[in-house]
Amino acid sequence: MSLRTCVLLCFVSLLAACASGPSQTQQPQVLPKPETDAPVDLGPLPAFQRELSGVLTGAPKGAEVELAMLIVDERGRPQGLMASSKITGNNQPLPFTLRFNPEAFPTGARVELRGRASQSGQLILHLPSRIIGQPSTQNLGTLAFVTAP
Repeated sequence: MSLRTCVLLCFVSLLAACASGPSQTQQPQVLPKPETDAPVDLGPLPAFQRELSGVLTGAPKGAEVELAMLIVDERGRPQGLMASSKITGNNQPLPFTLRFNPEAFPTGARVELRGRASQSGQLILHLPSRIIGQPSTQNLGTLAFVTAP
């Protein structure tokens, strides 16, 4: 076979490949997010974990609520993250659960639960920090957001 025939055959093959319709690969379906933000059931608590739980009040509908269990220094500056959670506000009390490893709980350092709520990227509410004194499972009860400074 001559070089000219080989080049012509490659060119025709390339044109045929480009001219064919789009491949029939199936695009992954994106399921719509449910309207209600019901708490996710994490299942039973494993023996090696502990959890903080409670209810948050005061978060308006559509607000992005963030909770974090932080290791803080003597000046109140965050030094590490032990657990975090994001919830969407719905004008009703929001149950929360934060699971953490008690072995990561620092001895001699302060651990706090902090929270904030933002809407359209702007901070609107914050949760007064709450000191977590021991690495055990605790129900913190009802915690209320206050207006952000």
